[in-house]
Amino acid sequence: MKANLGVEVPWQRVMLILIALPSVLFHVCHGQTDDYENPAAPPPGLDECNGLFLTYSFISREKEYPRVKNASAQAWAFKSLASITNTGQYELKGWQMFVGFQHKEILVSASGAIVVDGDDFPLEVGNGTTFAGNPMTDLKTAIDTAGDFTQISAQIEITGSVFGIKPPGVPMPKNIKLVNAGYKCPKATLKGKTYMQVCCKKDPKAKKVDKKVLKFLPRRYGDLSLTYDVLQAYGSNYQAQVTIENINPLGRLDHWNLTWEWMNGEFISKMRGAYTHKRDFSECVYGPAGKYYTDLDFSTVMNCEKKPVIADLPPERKNDSQVGKLPYCCRNGTLLPAIMDESKARSIFQLEVFKMPPFLNRTALAPPEKWKIDGVVNPQYKCGPPIRVDPTEFPDSSGLDSKTYAIASWQVTCNITRPKEKLSRCCVSFSAYYNRSAIPCNTCACGCDNNMGCSKTARAMLLPAESLLVPFDNRTNKALAWANLNKFKVPNPRPCPDNCPVSINWHIDSDYKTGWTASVTLFNWDDSPFEDWFSAIQINKAYKGLEGVYSFNGTTFDNLNKTIFLQGLPGLNFLVGEVNGTKPGDPRIPGKQQTKISFTKKHTPGINIARGDGFPTRILFNGEECALPKQIPLSSAEQKSPFKFLTVIIMAIMTFITMTDHLH
Repeated sequence: MKANLGVEVPWQRVMLILIALPSVLFHVCHGQTDDYENPAAPPPGLDECNGLFLTYSFISREKEYPRVKNASAQAWAFKSLASITNTGQYELKGWQMFVGFQHKEILVSASGAIVVDGDDFPLEVGNGTTFAGNPMTDLKTAIDTAGDFTQISAQIEITGSVFGIKPPGVPMPKNIKLVNAGYKCPKATLKGKTYMQVCCKKDPKAKKVDKKVLKFLPRRYGDLSLTYDVLQAYGSNYQAQVTIENINPLGRLDHWNLTWEWMNGEFISKMRGAYTHKRDFSECVYGPAGKYYTDLDFSTVMNCEKKPVIADLPPERKNDSQVGKLPYCCRNGTLLPAIMDESKARSIFQLEVFKMPPFLNRTALAPPEKWKIDGVVNPQYKCGPPIRVDPTEFPDSSGLDSKTYAIASWQVTCNITRPKEKLSRCCVSFSAYYNRSAIPCNTCACGCDNNMGCSKTARAMLLPAESLLVPFDNRTNKALAWANLNKFKVPNPRPCPDNCPVSINWHIDSDYKTGWTASVTLFNWDDSPFEDWFSAIQINKAYKGLEGVYSFNGTTFDNLNKTIFLQGLPGLNFLVGEVNGTKPGDPRIPGKQQTKISFTKKHTPGINIARGDGFPTRILFNGEECALPKQIPLSSAEQKSPFKFLTVIIMAIMTFITMTDHLH
């Protein structure tokens, strides 16, 4: 096509112009110059689409540093634009668009949307990702808006890095599609090298959704669910409630710390059920808040940080009339799994939030972004962005048989991530009655400092079993003496410690014809105690043979990957911290608890304890994945038998060769 100025314009550029100037599609402004009297045609396929029209346009790229000779390793900064337009007759609530990135893309920003299953930018999306509208979550119809393009269309301006696709190649996604239920999308069509489009339509076979029931995105399942409910709203401030729910049956948090980031200059005026670690109101006084709220006494403000750190109140503040008296609050940041205590699987706190211009409308509500939560020797959680969901319902406070609803609700879903190597916070050692050496926790199992003067890669040295009872610093002489006695090689430099605050020893006590026994010992090398501790053990080959747990409370869960769940008996569920020795100069003594576990072989035929079938494949402590040793102790017979068999074979071969020579 040709513009009025007579210059040839590629249709991809026309598409970008249309997105930048959406009003061109729907009306002509006669008060302007002649250039606007004949508006450009819509992008190809838009007029023919009766549904949702999705596009992706690659705009530009630039070579990034460092400059490398390997083309596949060279990074390029790229910009692209994705759009979604409602050209159908049905309003789309909570739109979600999948972009099938495939070239090791790393997103740096995405304005106009949030990444549904992502974390903070930069974000690796090489396997594709899903965007959801933010702040524009819904797409109305042209019929209901008189063709207002700003209400029926949304754009995502994407900036990121991509690897290995040098010009003239174009790093396009392999597909784009609508994720919302009830719609069907064909394969996206590539137009040229830098543009693709697809028209998604209502699926006639899809089940109808009650519009009154589902107004926003459905709530999602995760290991940890955080809900941000706005309970009361005014022009300049609002009251919100945060609910933290532990959903994973093996998840847990102790002394949780929650942090987020305010995006529009908000600050926390008051809190109940929790507090912030920092109460410095100078950021308000000397910042934009101080210039706007000139009559506000900031000395009473709870927190003015952009990224506040929030913690639960201790139990003694539960009945405090000013900061307490909330259900599920004030437990010192402890969230237990529901299988231990359902009443302690939830935590709640409330806050009063002041807003800043231009967001002073009563309905101008937005949650904080970039949520993070962590605990002490607990699972590591990765949280997604806040997703707008249907308002939370609450029972009527007056006791009547009715329900009240939040003004607005958002959900943040957090999932447990398995710790990377040497990033755990607990570890496991193995030992057995049939092997003189104990296998300690792995070197740097819980991380190492850069300058420790020891080897981070050397294998942990074998130890006599009694040395597991003393801190690592006091094991050196025992380890060297044990290596000298057994002719073990001593690494130079020697391996670093495991640096784990909690360790668990699994020891096989006995093995007989009809059954076998093991001991489980918990060690707390930290100063802080653990109350209501638990440990989850997966031992696949021996699980069905569990017979009894004698000093702990033991429960089996078939539906949790055949897990043996251990916790302290009533009155014995307190694992104390490390204390000083009885005499000056004695090694410190860790907190310790132990139990015996018995197994029968009746239900596990063929199990071979001497070959390692009696050792767990996975152990968790308070929900944290513990690092397992890289080897298991074997019996002397098992260790020597392969060599004996090999010797017999070699002798037989040599005898055969000798006899053959004599015959010749």
